Amino acid sequence: MGSFILQIGQWVYDAYYWLILISIFGSWFPRFSQSKIGETISRLVEPYLGIFRKFIPPFGMIDFSPIIGLIAYRYLGGFALVGLRQLLDMTGLI
Repeated sequence: MGSFILQIGQWVYDAYYWLILISIFGSWFPRFSQSKIGETISRLVEPYLGIFRKFIPPFGMIDFSPIIGLIAYRYLGGFALVGLRQLLDMTGLI
């Protein structure tokens, strides 16, 4: 049961990572952000990326905040998955 929970956590983590990447690359194409898929992905990732946009202003036409957000997500998300594994191990589910 615990390994199943861990796999679901890993899948959700990876899926959100890819949504952030798609959002970053999709921002290069104006039609993507106007499509239904682009709008849906934007609604999912903007609450997270908005945190970084508050602190990191764009430099000219380049917005570095999504890249910093992606790096932070990868770094902090790894800790979260390790913590989940340890929690499941402590409860005896793994």
